[in-house]
Amino acid sequence: MGWWERVGNLACALVCFALLWTGQKVEPSGTGHGSHVQLGLPMCAWVMRFDKPCPTCGMTTAVAHAVRGEFLNSVVVQPAGAAFALGAAALFWLSLYVAATGSAVGRMAGRALLQGRWLWSAGVLVGVSWAYKFLTW
Repeated sequence: MGWWERVGNLACALVCFALLWTGQKVEPSGTGHGSHVQLGLPMCAWVMRFDKPCPTCGMTTAVAHAVRGEFLNSVVVQPAGAAFALGAAALFWLSLYVAATGSAVGRMAGRALLQGRWLWSAGVLVGVSWAYKFLTW
C-alpha cells in the first residue's frame, strides 16, 4: 500500500476519532433530540417549524449514548445513529490498523462497503429510523 493510502487511512481514523470524541463531550438529551445545540449549532428548523423530526433527528444524542456504552438507549433514541456510532468506532480501528501496517485489508473493505447494496442498505436504515422517530415522537 502506498504512503498516500496510509495517510488517507490515518485521516479517516482521525475523523472517526473526532466524531466519537465529540460524542463523549456532549451530554445526551433526555428528550431524544437536540444534543447538537451543545456544539453551538442552531435548533433544528424542522422541529421548530413543523414539530416533527428531521431525517437525522436524534443522531447526536444516539452517538452520545453509544460512546458511553449505553447501546440500548442509543438504539431507542435513533437506530441509525447507533449504527453510525458503531460503524465509526469500527472504521477508526480498521483505518488506524491500515495506516500503521499498510495492510491491504482497508482497500478490500472499502471496495466491499462502497458497493450499491451497502449504500442502499444505509439509506434504507436512515429511512426506517426516520419513520421510527416519527412514530415515537
